[in-house]
Amino acid sequence: MGAALLPAAQAQDAVVRSPDGKLQMEIRQQQQADGKRQLRYSVSYAGKPVILDSLMDLQLDNHLTESAMALPIDRHGKWFENLKITGIQQGSADKTWRPTTGERAEIKDRYNTLTVNLVKDDNPVYKLALEARAYDEGVAFRFAFPENEKGSYYRITQENTEFALPKGTKAWFHGWAQAPYKLLPLADWPDESERPLTLQLPNGLNVALLEAQMVDYSRTKFKLHKTKPDTIVTSMHDPADLISPFATPWRGIMVAGSYPALAQNSHFILNLNEPSKLPDESWIKPGKIIRVMSQTTADAKANIDFAARHGLQYILFDWKWYGPAFSFDSDATRVAIPDFDLPGIIAYGKQKGIGVWLYVNQQALLMQSDTLFKTYHDWGVQGVKFGFVQVGSHRWTTWIEKAIQQAADAKIMVNIHDDWRPTGEQRTWPNLMTSEGIRGNEEMPDATHNTVLPFTRFLAGAADYTICYYSPRIRTTHAHQLALAAIYYSPLQTLYWYDKPEQSQHEPELAFWDRIPTTWDDTRIIDGRPGEFVTTARRMGEEWFVGTITNNEARTLKIPLDFLQPGQRYEATIYADDAKAPTATRVGMRTIKVDARTVLEAPLQASGGQAVWIRPLK
Repeated sequence: MGAALLPAAQAQDAVVRSPDGKLQMEIRQQQQADGKRQLRYSVSYAGKPVILDSLMDLQLDNHLTESAMALPIDRHGKWFENLKITGIQQGSADKTWRPTTGERAEIKDRYNTLTVNLVKDDNPVYKLALEARAYDEGVAFRFAFPENEKGSYYRITQENTEFALPKGTKAWFHGWAQAPYKLLPLADWPDESERPLTLQLPNGLNVALLEAQMVDYSRTKFKLHKTKPDTIVTSMHDPADLISPFATPWRGIMVAGSYPALAQNSHFILNLNEPSKLPDESWIKPGKIIRVMSQTTADAKANIDFAARHGLQYILFDWKWYGPAFSFDSDATRVAIPDFDLPGIIAYGKQKGIGVWLYVNQQALLMQSDTLFKTYHDWGVQGVKFGFVQVGSHRWTTWIEKAIQQAADAKIMVNIHDDWRPTGEQRTWPNLMTSEGIRGNEEMPDATHNTVLPFTRFLAGAADYTICYYSPRIRTTHAHQLALAAIYYSPLQTLYWYDKPEQSQHEPELAFWDRIPTTWDDTRIIDGRPGEFVTTARRMGEEWFVGTITNNEARTLKIPLDFLQPGQRYEATIYADDAKAPTATRVGMRTIKVDARTVLEAPLQASGGQAVWIRPLK
C-alpha cells in the first residue's frame, strides 16, 4: 500500500497555517505495505519548500515499568508504528505580553494551532497528542502525554524527527555551544551541531532549527541522517525518564526571507515557553557589570569607583574567592582569600549604588544550593554566576532548572556560564538574566565570527559575550568593541571583561557604554549577513543606540535612519575608528543633526565598527 493521507473528512484539518498565511505545515499519517504507520510532515513558506516530507518520531522503552506494574509490555519495534488518530482540533491565539527585560517592550504571541490526538491501537492507556503551532515567524511542534491512567512511567530513548531540506542547503555548523562557526553543506559534518542551527536555503529563505522549553528532558542537538541526503535528524544526549503528564520540548523551525528578518524574530523561542512564574519581579534589575580581576578589598573598591563613574550597576567576583572551585571541600559561604572584606565591599558598593555578584562553581552549587541563595540574599548579594555547569543530560537539565528556581525564591539573579544555552525559560524565570554558551571575548574570536552571532546564537536569547576593551588580545578595533554593546543583547551586559580600572584613561568614547541601557523598548535589525556585517538599532525611551560591525574586511555601509520618528530632529554622536584620534584606542567622535530621512555612511576598517548615540533635539 502506498502513502495514505488522513481520512478525506479530516484531510483539511491536517494543515495549519500562520496568521499571515505564508507559512504552511502539513501533517499526515502514512501507512506502509506491512501495515505499520508513520507520522510525517512538511513545511512551506510563500509556496517555497522549507522542510520536505519528513518523519516525526519518538522511540520509547517502558518495559521495566510495564513489567513492574504487571501491564502489557509494548513489543513494537517502533513505538509510533501502531498509533491511531482519534481526533483533530484546530485553534488560535492572539496575545501580547510584556517581558521583565527584553529587546522590545511588548511581544506578540499570535499563532494558529493543530492538535492531532493519538492512541496505541493495542494498548489504549497510551495516549498522546501531537501539538503544532504556526506563527508568522515559524512553526513548532511537540508531543504531549496526558496522565497515564495505569501510572506507567515513560522512558524516551531517542528522537528520530527528520528535517529533510532542499538540495544545496547549507548550515552554520558549530559542534558545541562555545565553538567557532563554519558554513557547511549537509554532508560530512565532523560532529553533531548545536542548537539553534541556522540554515541557508538555495531558494533564498533563511531557517533556524531550535529547541524550546527544554526544562525536563535531555538536550537534543542535530546530526546528519546516515542514509538520506540533505536530511538533518534530532539527536538526544541521553534517555529522558518522565512521569506523565508531560510534553517533549518544542521543535521550532523559524523561517524568514532574509537574515535580518530571521534575527528580528528572536522572541520566537520565548513564545514557546510558559509565562513568568514570579509573583514579584520588582527586584530584578538589569545592568552592566565589570569583573574584579584582582580580588582584594582595595581592588574591589577601585572597581566600584570605576563602575560608578562609568554608569555600570554591578561588579563580579569570579572563581576561587571561596577556595578551589572544583573541590567539594570548598565552602561558598566562606571567603578563602586574604585581604578580602566581603561585607565591607558590599556595604561600600551599596553606598555607591553598585551591586555585587558572586561566582559559584557547580560543586558548591550541588552541595549548598538549598540554603546558599538565601544566605547570599541576606548578605546583600544581587546575583550569582553559575560556573562550569555540566550540561546535556536529563539529570543536569532538571538540576539547573531547579537551581534557577531556588535562586528566584531567594530573589537572586542568575548568569549561567560555559557550555549551557537557554531554550526560552528566561520568560518563565526572568531572574535568569543571561548565559554564556557563546564564543566570546574569553576566547577572543575574530571580527568575522562576531558578525555570525546575531543570526545564530542570539536566536536562543541573551548571551554573555564578556566584552573587553583594553586587553591586548582583542582582535578587532575599539570601535568594533564599542558597537558590540548595542548589537549583542544581554540584560546583564559584561563590559571590560579582562580589564582593570588602572588601564583606563577614561577615553571620551566610553560615554557610549556609560549611557547604553541593557534592556529595550524596541529593536531593529537594520541589515546584515553572517560572516560579513551587521547593523542593529535599539531604543530605550526616546534615545537610540546603533551598532555596526564588519568582518575581517574593510567595507563602507549605508545606514538609513528611517526607524526614527518622522518630523522629529535628532542629534547623533558617532563613534568610529580614526587613526588620527588623540587616544591610544584611536576612536574618533563627531556630532551631527539627523532625522528619519538621513542615511549615514559608515566607512569601516577591516575588523572595525561604528557606534551611534541618537537623542531628540528639544
